[in-house]
Amino acid sequence: MNGFHEIDARNDTRAPGAVAAGDETGAAVDRARLAVSDAAEGVFRALEEVRAAAAECVARARRRGRDPVRADLAALRPLLSGRLGALIAGIGFIAAPALLADAPWYLEWWQNGPGGVPVQLRRDLDPASSAFYDYTHWDWFAGPRSGAERTVCGPHVDYLCTDEYSLTLAVPVLVSGAFSGVAAADVLVRSLEGTLAPVLRGIPAPALLVNASGRVVASSTARWPAGSVYRGEAGFRAYPCGDLPLRLVAAELHHAS
Repeated sequence: MNGFHEIDARNDTRAPGAVAAGDETGAAVDRARLAVSDAAEGVFRALEEVRAAAAECVARARRRGRDPVRADLAALRPLLSGRLGALIAGIGFIAAPALLADAPWYLEWWQNGPGGVPVQLRRDLDPASSAFYDYTHWDWFAGPRSGAERTVCGPHVDYLCTDEYSLTLAVPVLVSGAFSGVAAADVLVRSLEGTLAPVLRGIPAPALLVNASGRVVASSTARWPAGSVYRGEAGFRAYPCGDLPLRLVAAELHHAS
């Protein structure tokens, strides 16, 4: 993948930390991998809550003998605003087309506004408009719709919401087994870098976090800043971060015997 040597540490029979050159480097790599997984898991836990609440909003309306409407999704707002902060810069439920009776296209999305006050994102969702925002083409929607249980997209410049480098994490929302939309969250790359900087600097070698296509998410070296592309390098190895589509890449240190 991307021309670099990858180790699957989950299937490695050696002790944790032995996958890198030297125990010190191996332990530091393990700490960094764990920090990446923990950060992502925290966001996905929030998305699990949004998924369950959104599914209940839809199911409740149907139990009452009608199709859901936008007002039903307003019940999500306290939950969404309460999950903003720390890593999550925006979060919400994006409805599948034609799910709602009064809005064929709709997203209940909230993000940090000026002064940290939550604000609702509003976009042109009229298919007849030249500015129509067809969110179904984005990977964070298409992935869950195609059956992916967890999707991580980016880093990309989020021109829709923040105008900053961001990751978007998403999970599908199913109601009675049918796809009803997506629960998603935006994570600013600068916030994630701030969280991961101590553990990346703790690796006694250049280290970076990359996505599946080699785009750098966070880094301890100016050679590969966030947003740049890592295409493989002799003397570097990549390590998985749980089941995430992210890899920790670190230079190998060669010690004299």
